[in-house]
Amino acid sequence: MTTADPAPQPRLDLRHGTQRVFAHLLVSNAVVFVINYTVWFAITFWVFLETRSVFATGMIAGIFVVATAATGIWFGSLVDNYRKRTVMQVSALVSAGVYAACLALYLLTPPEAFGDVTSWQLWVFIVALMLGVIAGNPRAIALPALVTLLVPEDRRDRANGLVGTVTGSSMLVTSVISGVLVASGGMLHVLLLALVVLTASVVHLARVPVPEPVPGESPPANPGGGAGPGDTPRDGSGDAAPGSGGGAGGVDLRGTWRLVRGVPGLVPLIAFSCFNNFIGGGFMALMDAYGLSLVSVQVWGLLWGGLSALMIVGGLLVARWGLGSRPVRLLLLVNVAAWTATMLFPLASSIVSLTVAMAVFMLLMPFAEAAEQTVLQRVVPYERQGRVFGFAQSVEQSAAPITAFLMGPLTQFVVVPFMSGDGAGAQAIGSWFGTGQARAIALVFVITGAAGLVVTLLALASPQYRRLSASYAAAQRSSSAGQGLVEASVGLAAGLPADVPVPEARR
Repeated sequence: MTTADPAPQPRLDLRHGTQRVFAHLLVSNAVVFVINYTVWFAITFWVFLETRSVFATGMIAGIFVVATAATGIWFGSLVDNYRKRTVMQVSALVSAGVYAACLALYLLTPPEAFGDVTSWQLWVFIVALMLGVIAGNPRAIALPALVTLLVPEDRRDRANGLVGTVTGSSMLVTSVISGVLVASGGMLHVLLLALVVLTASVVHLARVPVPEPVPGESPPANPGGGAGPGDTPRDGSGDAAPGSGGGAGGVDLRGTWRLVRGVPGLVPLIAFSCFNNFIGGGFMALMDAYGLSLVSVQVWGLLWGGLSALMIVGGLLVARWGLGSRPVRLLLLVNVAAWTATMLFPLASSIVSLTVAMAVFMLLMPFAEAAEQTVLQRVVPYERQGRVFGFAQSVEQSAAPITAFLMGPLTQFVVVPFMSGDGAGAQAIGSWFGTGQARAIALVFVITGAAGLVVTLLALASPQYRRLSASYAAAQRSSSAGQGLVEASVGLAAGLPADVPVPEARR
């Protein structure tokens, strides 16, 4: 008796049907992300050049992170309660409107006002620009939900890998574009380019048909009848079960929390990501200072450009290989490898060990992000995914600014004296670990990396991990009978014949 060869893993087909629609949305998001991040980076560079104030540049980063955490749940409710393409279009239009107002302010304000860190014109300009950047965030929530709608279940992990590639490529080119624009014409060229690009993105997306069900309803993922993937759980009366589906109007935080809590292991997954961001904020706050203690600013900038390119490679690897049948386990194993690397590299004061560790981290992060999105897309009903993605974004992002703002003073006033001169740390381990500011930062990295590794290993051994894995496997089994092509399901939801592909975008 011979064993049949395993079926080949399906590949994405971005040239036909709803997967082509996903490709258009992916490109649209990539372009908008690049221009919004360019504005963010450019205002940071420009403000520092104008004022030489580290306080001002730190406030810009703080405004972005805090606003992202504060608006995630609300933006998620917008994604669920309105058509997702409409939300993406309005997001771009709002950003464009804000940038147009900022352009007028920039042209009407005397240049010397922008060189004074106490100038009200400067801070109105900064806050307004950051609001324009934040207005683009609903797109980041809508796209994973549209992956659920447009991509067959057995290919969603690969689609999520492409989403990670877009994120990596956006960060790679943004710093270069923003630096060139600020050098050539200050914020004038940045804002002009932003208005042109956002207008073009609105025109492009208006010509891309996105067949969506009525907001608040699930797409009929199993046209043949029965429960399909993403179908709303129902009680005996045939109505939507409380807290499980049926998009309630407004933010509906209580219903979203009931849904998140109702999926075994989902709350611990979000809490785990929140903890990762919490300790990751320490790396964000201290990494530049550590790297610049080892190499020149020119080398450091080029190094991070190359490391950012590895995020693109990681995303493409996910798109090529997928995540396998156990993405929850993969998510935790990726974190084991990443935290091990970040714990070990500071043991030696070497740019080589730093580069190797950051290369591992950047290469693996798209796997972790795609795994989390794939799990949420599987276990959360489609009509609630916007709010759950927004909830996860708010909770996870809220942790990073805490350590980003606290780690600098803590390191400067506690750890540096501990590792310098007659400090207890310098006396105890200074002979082999080293002393001074750079080695104090290295000690912080070792401790935070070890904490991340321990928590990840505990998560792997936890019953919550097994429950979430079981939830994912159960959702996978329940959908396998009605797998079908999502193109057919979405076509039915849009009133199209099941065997007719979604029309291509008009040229």
